[in-house]
Amino acid sequence: MNTFKAIRINAQQDNYSAELENISLEMLTPGEVVIKGLYSSINYKDALAITGKGKILRRSPLVGGIDVAGVVEHSDTPEFKAGDEVLVCGCGLSETLDGGYAEYSRVPAKCVVPLPQGISLLESMAIGSAGFTAALAIDRMEHNGQTPDMGSIVITGATGGVGSFAVDLFSNRGYEVVAISGKPEYMDYLTVLGASRFLSRQSLDLGRDALETAEWGGAVDNVGGDLLSWLTRSVKLRGNIACIGLAGGVEINTTVMPFILRGISLLGINSVHCPADLRARIWRRLSDDLRPRHIEKIVTRDISLDEVFNVVNDYVTGQIHGRTVVRIAA
Repeated sequence: MNTFKAIRINAQQDNYSAELENISLEMLTPGEVVIKGLYSSINYKDALAITGKGKILRRSPLVGGIDVAGVVEHSDTPEFKAGDEVLVCGCGLSETLDGGYAEYSRVPAKCVVPLPQGISLLESMAIGSAGFTAALAIDRMEHNGQTPDMGSIVITGATGGVGSFAVDLFSNRGYEVVAISGKPEYMDYLTVLGASRFLSRQSLDLGRDALETAEWGGAVDNVGGDLLSWLTRSVKLRGNIACIGLAGGVEINTTVMPFILRGISLLGINSVHCPADLRARIWRRLSDDLRPRHIEKIVTRDISLDEVFNVVNDYVTGQIHGRTVVRIAA
C-alpha cells in the first residue's frame, strides 16, 4: 500500500481538528501487527475525541477509533500470520496509539485478539468495547459472588451501548433486569432486550439518608454522580456495583455505612488496560455463554468511514441509543 484513508485527529491546544486524510503506514505508531481494517464502531469516547469535547488523546496527532476488526496484512510475531481474522478493542487506541478509523492499522501484538469461533468480524464490532465492557462487568460481579437469587440488577444509562448489552447479557443469564434511562421513548426497545421493568431517571427519588431502602441485588452504573451515590445506598446485602461511566458526573457522595453494614462492593471496570489473557477469555465468552441475543436490535446505525463525522455529535448530546457499526472497507 502507498497511502490509505484514515480519520486523523490533531489535538493541539490551539488547533483542534479531525479530518479524513490520506496517510501512509510509516506515519502510524509502532506495532508488530498490521491489520487491514474492515469494521469499527462508535463509542462515547470516540465522539469526545473527534469533536474535541473531551481530553481523550494523550499524544497528537493520532488516528481515531478505539475499536477495529479485520484481517492481518503483516505480522512480525509468530502469534499472528497474514490472513488471520482479528480484533482490537481499547488497549490505548486513539489515546496513545493510532486507532481503528483507518483502512490499515498498526498495533502491538499484545493488543490483538484472534476472532473467536462463533462470531463474525462484523458482529465483533457490533459488540465492540461496549459489549466487551458489559461482559467484563458480569465476569467480575459473578466472580465476586453475584447470583440471580440475590435480586434484580439495575442498569443505569440503559439505552447506551454498554447499557444495552448489559440488559441483554444479564437477562440472558437469568437475572431480573431493571433499566434506568432518561429516554422513556425507548422503553419498548429495552423490553425487547430483556428488561422486565423501566424506571425514568427524572422520576427517581434518590434520597439523602446514609442507607436507603435496599432494593437491588446489584447494579451496573454508566452514569456516575448522584445516581451512583444512590446505588451505593440502595443495593442489598453483599451486592456488587460495576462502575463504568461518568456521563452524570465524576464525584460520588456516600458514606462507609453501605460497605460496613451491608457489605456491598464497588467494582471499577476498566476495559482499556486488560491483561491479554483476560481480554481473550472475555471475547471467548462473548462467542459462547455470554453471546448477546439481540445484536441486530442493538445495532441501530450502520455507516461508512466518511459518515462518522455526521454521527458523533449525537453521541455527545445523548441523541442516540444502541450501537453504530462503521464499515471501513467499501
